[in-house]
Amino acid sequence: MPTESGSCSTARQAKQKRKSHSLSIRRTNSSEQERTGLPREMLEGQDSKLPSSVRTTLLELFGQIEREFENLYIENLELRREIDTLNERLAAEGQAIDGAELSKGQLKTKASHSTSQLSQKLKTTYKASTSKIVSSFKTTTSRAVCQLVKEYIGHRDGIWDVSVARTQPVVLGTASADHTALLWSIETGKCLVKYTGHVGSVNSIKFHPSEQLALTASGDQTAHIWRYVVQLPTPQPVAETSQQISGEDEIECSDKDEPDIDGDVSSDCPTIRVPLTSLKSHQGVVIAADWLVGGKQAVTASWDRTANLYDVETSELVHSLTGHDQELTHCCTHPTQRLVVTSSRDTTFRLWDFRDPSIHSVNVFQGHTDTVTSAVFTVGDNVVSGSDDRTVKVWDLKNMRSPIATIRTDSAINRINVCVGQKIIALPHDNRQVRLFDMSGVRLARLPRSSRQGHRRMVCCSAWSEDHPICNLFTCGFDRQAIGWNINIPALLQEK
Repeated sequence: MPTESGSCSTARQAKQKRKSHSLSIRRTNSSEQERTGLPREMLEGQDSKLPSSVRTTLLELFGQIEREFENLYIENLELRREIDTLNERLAAEGQAIDGAELSKGQLKTKASHSTSQLSQKLKTTYKASTSKIVSSFKTTTSRAVCQLVKEYIGHRDGIWDVSVARTQPVVLGTASADHTALLWSIETGKCLVKYTGHVGSVNSIKFHPSEQLALTASGDQTAHIWRYVVQLPTPQPVAETSQQISGEDEIECSDKDEPDIDGDVSSDCPTIRVPLTSLKSHQGVVIAADWLVGGKQAVTASWDRTANLYDVETSELVHSLTGHDQELTHCCTHPTQRLVVTSSRDTTFRLWDFRDPSIHSVNVFQGHTDTVTSAVFTVGDNVVSGSDDRTVKVWDLKNMRSPIATIRTDSAINRINVCVGQKIIALPHDNRQVRLFDMSGVRLARLPRSSRQGHRRMVCCSAWSEDHPICNLFTCGFDRQAIGWNINIPALLQEK
């Protein structure tokens, strides 16, 4: 997590202390567990590098192979019974020894023919099952094509948050531990505006839904609203060095492979030093902030265990949302309704309802076993939450007792983001991975990560831009850079 001083080294060391845990795949079909030669406890306890979906598919295919062998074994037993019955009949009829030997020879021929058929059937079954296994691996490893389009380099410390403007001109915003927020041209990667009004780490950035206003939250215990005016430069052709790589292909790299990235923000970049409005009511780090629908109010989340709702025009505190037992980690607002969700280190997240001015209800969601790092809305009645317990859960607001889907991963989850139109979840991880899932928990792809491209340290946040023609997903991390990706969503969903 960010510190008030702006340095991300403490947070990085805390993240790296977490011990890795391997995934355990559970088979839910009790009848298949009884047929398999391995007991349920062994299957659950086995360590595996395979993704959950692949391993589950393998178990199902091996179960089908096993059932085919069972059927063939039963047919073989029936043939043996027929042979024994014929032998008994021949013996009862008093056949001569020579005749008996001849009959046995005929029976052996029949048995040999049956054995040949059995062998052929086994081979056919094996080939069919093997082709299923191979095809299942192929669909997993080539579900989508992900192209790195642009890198945004200029911050001098880790980037905590990334956001895309909702109005024209569409720009990219980044919030960094270096006490600044930067606005970028998505097409050219050029820095357009630098905001230096905070004296602490800038922990989040969000754009106003209809005006050229930005909302930033900081370790200096404040949130700032500032106005920007940008003029987009002439876009340059995308470099031909961009490579199309399937979502599963990667080359491992270590931190020592990371290039030395120095600040590259040009000196002629306009700088904004004074906010339009400063929101001051918290007694601790303000870790996140967001606009309510309409943009007339804003909500902030703080390490002082409260979330505050402000009137943007007057800067007055409208409501103080209390109830969390530990520090808050994130806040998010519904795109079309007056709903707010806050997440916390107390392993819960809360839904605050401001649709009725006279009633401000709150609902508590319990389901994680560690810090809930973020919770975000989708269009409709769903919320997606991510946690340091290495799970992501999809919830129905009408039924808060249990999640409708659970995604298990091999690393802690940071600030997640949902592609609302296509319902695709982007999961940034502590282990530098960024994975894509659908709302039912099916894994779609993993962004490339190698010595040539991708993040080289923990990925902190992601943001979708569904309408942008060049980049539709942005990620940022401790390697001090943001990355713009083009995800072939039609291919992604077609392979689903």
